[in-house]
Amino acid sequence: MGMGAHCLPAGFQACHPDAPTPSPVPSSLQSTGKCFLYCNGVLEPLYLCPNGTRCATWFQDPTRFTGTVDAFVKIVRHEGTRTLWSGLPATLVMTVPATAVYFTAYDQLKAFLCGRALTSDLYAPMVAGALARLGTVTVISPLELVRTKLQAQHLSYRELGTCVRAAVAQGGWRSLWLGWGPTALRDVPFSALYWFNYELVKSWLTAFRPKDPTSVGISFVAGGISGTVAAILTLPFDVVKTQRQVALGAVEAVRVTPPRAISTWLLLQRIRAESGTRGLFAGFLPRIVKAAPSCAIMISTYEFGKSFFQRLNREQPLGP
Repeated sequence: MGMGAHCLPAGFQACHPDAPTPSPVPSSLQSTGKCFLYCNGVLEPLYLCPNGTRCATWFQDPTRFTGTVDAFVKIVRHEGTRTLWSGLPATLVMTVPATAVYFTAYDQLKAFLCGRALTSDLYAPMVAGALARLGTVTVISPLELVRTKLQAQHLSYRELGTCVRAAVAQGGWRSLWLGWGPTALRDVPFSALYWFNYELVKSWLTAFRPKDPTSVGISFVAGGISGTVAAILTLPFDVVKTQRQVALGAVEAVRVTPPRAISTWLLLQRIRAESGTRGLFAGFLPRIVKAAPSCAIMISTYEFGKSFFQRLNREQPLGP
């Protein structure tokens, strides 16, 4: 399939006697395994779909969205409502252990830093949050990669397994941590900013209700505000992370060696050069719509559960 003549329809020369004989494809393209269509002296890449159904869906997909609401409408119209929850099992498998490890590590690290006076009480949440998130990102990164591909490419679990195995065969086990750098650059600063702002806003709000410092409402508002601020400031790294992880598997279809990874800084510069500063903040509204309520719900639920079990332990201590 490396030659242009091999990609021409049968009987092409008979129907078009004046058509020139296709020239050989340059040797630099023969090893890529790609198919090219020869037309008027120009070689055009020919993309093949694995089956008719997926091919039809691919051609029907909208290519541009004018906004968040437009994206919701077009996704539901062309791919169905279930697509909005694509990758949910992988998300749950990733989120549940990640959240448990993250919050436990944060509380323990914060108590450790404050107890040994290694840092001031003001900056202890920032340091503890950054360290807790760094460890969590490292452990959960492969599952984050799986979740991103499920949502971006609509792969079945069998296709996903094939994609992951091909990536490991070509790039080794390190390929499962593709995007770890920009993910850490997004999540570690996000966590540091989030916890710093959360504890700060929470202390301000508590001053208005000193009799109820564990109020779910205070935690909810503080979590939403701090999550929004952190999400805005770290959005460019989220754009880079998503681009890198979605690109995994693009080379498996043509069985070529993966290109050398580009540094996060160079990729940020490329996005800015191609799409401007707005490109670095692509998906701004969806990320805020996701981050604000999720941070608010998660931290208020966590604070409520923690205060509930602390009160329960005081009332019903363990042991004789």
